Amino acid sequence: MPTTENDVPTGSIPLALQSLFYKLQYNDTSVATKELTKSFGWDTYDSFMQHDVQELNRVLCEKLEDKMKGTVVEGTIQQLFEGHHMNYIECINVDYKSTRKESYYDLQLDVKGCRDVYASFDKYVEVERLEGDNKYHAEEHGLQDAKKGVLFIDFPPVLQLQLKRFEYDFMRDAMVKINDRYEFPLQLDLDRENGKYLSPDADRSVRNLYTLHSVLVHSGGVHGGHYYAFIRPTLSDQWYKFDDERVTKEDVKRALEEQYGGEEELPQTNPGFNNTPFKFTKYSNAYMLVYIRESDKDKIICDVDEKDIAEHLRIRLKKEQEEKEDKRRYKAQAHLYTIIKVARDEDLAEQTGRDIYFDLVDHDKVRSFRIQKQTPFTAFKEEVAKEFGIPVQFQRFWIWAKRQNHTYRPNRPLLAQEESQTISSLMSKVSDVYASFDKYVEVDARG
Repeated sequence: MPTTENDVPTGSIPLALQSLFYKLQYNDTSVATKELTKSFGWDTYDSFMQHDVQELNRVLCEKLEDKMKGTVVEGTIQQLFEGHHMNYIECINVDYKSTRKESYYDLQLDVKGCRDVYASFDKYVEVERLEGDNKYHAEEHGLQDAKKGVLFIDFPPVLQLQLKRFEYDFMRDAMVKINDRYEFPLQLDLDRENGKYLSPDADRSVRNLYTLHSVLVHSGGVHGGHYYAFIRPTLSDQWYKFDDERVTKEDVKRALEEQYGGEEELPQTNPGFNNTPFKFTKYSNAYMLVYIRESDKDKIICDVDEKDIAEHLRIRLKKEQEEKEDKRRYKAQAHLYTIIKVARDEDLAEQTGRDIYFDLVDHDKVRSFRIQKQTPFTAFKEEVAKEFGIPVQFQRFWIWAKRQNHTYRPNRPLLAQEESQTISSLMSKVSDVYASFDKYVEVDARG
């Protein structure tokens, strides 16, 4: 998907996704998602709010579709996720039928009253009778007994199923989470029973046999909870659990059966004492399922080499990785270094009375030196000589001290025997007495 080197990840969802996937592929540590959430227009507050994952999925697809318009990848979202079904009303006693074709990117399946995915599809295409007070008005035929239902014209290569775990309860006048047991197969055959889910004009040459790719789990209740996913990225037998920054290998039992929901029986600690097993409701269960059509899996599940990634993206992300590695090294070695800030007469003259009114100088605006603590102070003086062009023999360093009125003043010059020590030794002796290890360099008038 085309992005340019002038794009900024926080302002471009495609670039933020490309950056995220690149880091996932080439990093050996977890990857932050702040760039991606910022590209959605979310601030820190939004990131900590629970968003419905199906709604997020739809928003994401819409944004990507919009960004793909007019590019070589236009239509990719539709090709992957879009299917079509037909809503129909057919009169029983007269020859009249009304149909309406609709597209979908995901299907919402009932959980309540359904034991598994097939039962949900059966319910989806269930025929409703329109009769009695509910007769259908069929244009010139008037009120007629009719059948109403839905049939599928086609299914997409990637089938996204949202399980309706959250429903409105009229008795309680509140939204509730349905934690009933609900099974889903590793292989889903939507051509079963002679294509009972398909409309008469569906293309029967396409084999609608699907393999489970991922299971998104919601753990918690209606007012909050936590999402995590079980994924097998290459459709191999190996499943992985993605739970924030933690990724673990899991077996098929954990990914499927343990996500069915329902009740679980606790093992009895004293079987002879009480024969009634203790059961508890499982609040972690599957919320979304992603299936990939067997005939399309080679096109969808394919390797991505570095050559498939845009050059500007490779350059940018490699540079980011190098900078991150430099920062990591910098942080790891931080305890070996110290910062010495050096103020000169020029700094005092420039700042006193302009930026600074009571102190002599703002130490955040003077030259800083990052120096190894084991460096001899005489070697540090050589660094100062290179930076300021002041020969070592004309340098004299003063230590700043904090006074009772909270101002800093040069207190005393370093002694010759002190300057012969390492910076670490000097810091241990001087910094305990004086508030800061910052320095004022006095230049000999002969210099």
